[in-house]
Amino acid sequence: MTFPDGAAEVLPGAPTARAEVLRRIDELVRLVPDYPQPGILFRDIMPLLADAAAFADVIAEIAGRVDGPVDLVAGMEARGFLLAAPVAVALGAGVLPVRKAGKLPGPTAAQSYELEYGTATIEIHPSTVPAGARVLVIDDVLATGGTAAATVALLERCGAEVIGLSFLVELESLGGRELLTDRAIDVLLSVP
Repeated sequence: MTFPDGAAEVLPGAPTARAEVLRRIDELVRLVPDYPQPGILFRDIMPLLADAAAFADVIAEIAGRVDGPVDLVAGMEARGFLLAAPVAVALGAGVLPVRKAGKLPGPTAAQSYELEYGTATIEIHPSTVPAGARVLVIDDVLATGGTAAATVALLERCGAEVIGLSFLVELESLGGRELLTDRAIDVLLSVP
């Protein structure tokens, strides 16, 4: 899986479209200091999701950057679900929610990992991941990379081929890409 070269480039045929999408993301993603605990600057995407035109543009932008077939779009709980489902529809793929531990019935496969403010475990139903399924992983924010790396490890352990990762916002200063070396990563907006 590759994403079109130059994540910062303007979309072909629409020189200002990409810049406008990025401006709207920057404008609508709200910064919440000291949430969920002191010292964390939380990126709240709810105002972006509430703006129908901006949300539609973001989904079109994410889906438009995907190059190659996708069988499943995996969204990480919880905000990743909100991006993964419409992107999956746009790509003609299924959606795979990656859930927090204890949220899924029946047999699950699990992966534990470190967060920037604690530890967590994620789960999926391995039966929903056909062997060799081409999976795009989506979340709202790439921070330390722990959730994304755990998701990749879990999916690959279940027999999937993770073809790329897509994020709405990347917090560059937290170095999340370091846990995702040799992965195709696409980010709509990078912030220091």
